[in-house]
Amino acid sequence: MNVLKQFFFLIGFASAATAQSPYISRVYEYRPAPGQFVNTMPEYTEGDTEASMAQKAEECLANNKKTLISLGGYGGYVVFGFDHTIVNVEGEYDFKILGNAFFSDTQSPDDTRRGGSCEPGIVMVSRDANGNGLPDDTWYELAGSDYKNAATKHNYTMTYHRPAADHTPTPDPKNKAITDTKYIAWESSADESGFVYKNAYHKQNYYPDWISADKMSFTGTRLPDNAVDLSSNGTNYLLYMFDWGYADNHPNETNEIEHPSEFKIDWAVDANGNSVKLNGIDFVKVYTAINQNAGWLGEVSTEISGANDLHVDAVMPNAITEISVSDISPESDVFDLTGRKTSLTNAKRGIYIIKYKNGQRKKIILK
Repeated sequence: MNVLKQFFFLIGFASAATAQSPYISRVYEYRPAPGQFVNTMPEYTEGDTEASMAQKAEECLANNKKTLISLGGYGGYVVFGFDHTIVNVEGEYDFKILGNAFFSDTQSPDDTRRGGSCEPGIVMVSRDANGNGLPDDTWYELAGSDYKNAATKHNYTMTYHRPAADHTPTPDPKNKAITDTKYIAWESSADESGFVYKNAYHKQNYYPDWISADKMSFTGTRLPDNAVDLSSNGTNYLLYMFDWGYADNHPNETNEIEHPSEFKIDWAVDANGNSVKLNGIDFVKVYTAINQNAGWLGEVSTEISGANDLHVDAVMPNAITEISVSDISPESDVFDLTGRKTSLTNAKRGIYIIKYKNGQRKKIILK
């Protein structure tokens, strides 16, 4: 291969040799917070580890299997990716996340806000900036409709405690469906405290059995409570939707909402709330965004069953990225503009081609 052909091969961003799947290909991490569906969706088997439970979550979500997994109470999360970079197409919705939300058929027509069973999850995205194929780079929140709501709490931390082996249940004397009102203790950074209730419908452990630590902490954005007891006696809860920008917040398909459960990469913001321009993303994280108990319904918990790229054939723009040597994985191959393999040790400022371990190639400017 001559130098010119080799050079063009190195800076190519798309390959026609392998068709890309629009669906989730891998689950990197699955760490639910305590909840009534934990240890059952997916099912825990004695001896399971964090790695094996992530594999079980992958078997539920990957390749469009559409099998629900539960993220438990506030903060519980899953991290997944695709076999390619999801491209940010200007002005378009970029990907969709499937859940099990639905609207009530009996909601009053005077109620202007749609509700039913809507259990919103915050969505975060990341790009594989260091090229190692792992979700260990900076995360960005997709700022949904209530990101700037005065009642939304940012940098909110919640810690759960495993019940003692000799824990004695405290049933609710007014509601036989709630078998333990002091089951799993929690406290938050907002000086709140309380318990995850246990109910009669789900008798297994609610604290993840594969987690060895006796406490679990989660930090993120907490949305305002959305469950309202319309009966005033705990028998009829309605979980209201938020306008847009959250997983498991709209039905997967509905004529009542435009672009239900769809997301734009352009909504990304950094930790300070500043808008961030991302040409594409490689990883997605979803976590339960609400800390609320809805009586006999249990805790508000996000569930998802899959995700898909809405424009799988889109091509990444041929952007030049300015980075430092320290940002480049030592396992990556480096080429100069003649196509010759080189090293960045004592390299001069200039344009180089980086071939990452995962096969992606990027044209860079070395500072």
